[in-house]
Amino acid sequence: MNRDYLQRDKPTNVISFSMQEGIGGGVNPLMLGDVVISAETAARDAAEAGIPFESELHFLLLHGILHLLGYDHERGSEAQALQMEEREREIFQILEREFSGV
Repeated sequence: MNRDYLQRDKPTNVISFSMQEGIGGGVNPLMLGDVVISAETAARDAAEAGIPFESELHFLLLHGILHLLGYDHERGSEAQALQMEEREREIFQILEREFSGV
C-alpha cells in the first residue's frame, strides 16, 4: 500500500486515507477517512521497542487519526511536527491510563 499509494517502496506501520480531500471529498462530513495499520510492521516495531503489541496498535491508530484531523509531521513545519508529537503524547497517556485501568 505504501508503494502503490504514496510511491514509497518500503514497509510502513500506518497510512491514513482522508475522505475529506480530493474528488468527492466532504461528501460525508462525518467520516474522516480510513486508517490502515500493518500488524506485521507494528508487531516488529513493538518487539524492537520492548512494548506490548496492543500499545503499539493504540499509538498507531491515534497517529493515523491525528493525520485525518489535519496534523502533519512530514509535510508541515518543524513546529507543526512538534505540535503533533505533543498531542500524540498527551492523548496516548490518557488512553494508556484508560486501557490499563489506572
